[in-house]
Amino acid sequence: MKILIDTNVIIDTLAIREPFNEQSDKIFELAAKDVIEGCILTSSVIDIYYLLRKQFNDAERRKKIQTLLDLFQVIEVTKNDCLNALQSSMPDFEDALIFVCVDREDIDFIVTRDIEFLKLAKAISPSEFYEMI
Repeated sequence: MKILIDTNVIIDTLAIREPFNEQSDKIFELAAKDVIEGCILTSSVIDIYYLLRKQFNDAERRKKIQTLLDLFQVIEVTKNDCLNALQSSMPDFEDALIFVCVDREDIDFIVTRDIEFLKLAKAISPSEFYEMI
């Protein structure tokens, strides 16, 4: 099973955001055991490094990014993806871009805690995903 892990779920684990990290930690474990193929977008890598700046120094953030790169496939965002997202009927460009990439990469689910995103097809919460597995 191939899943895209949204930035908020990654941050839950890396920043140890309780109580959310309990379910996101399980997703990391499933990826480490090759039970799932976890994916993140290149833009998420950049966002994660930036978002962790208040809690971790540069060396610590780089180590966390290395862990992500070891565990998850990184999906590049292309110019065509951006153009397709701009033409999408979705009101939020970032969400549209994620969906364009998900379709291109034939991803089964997007695992997220974003309430608005959860209303869309293919998007499920970490707890829903873990129960499904």
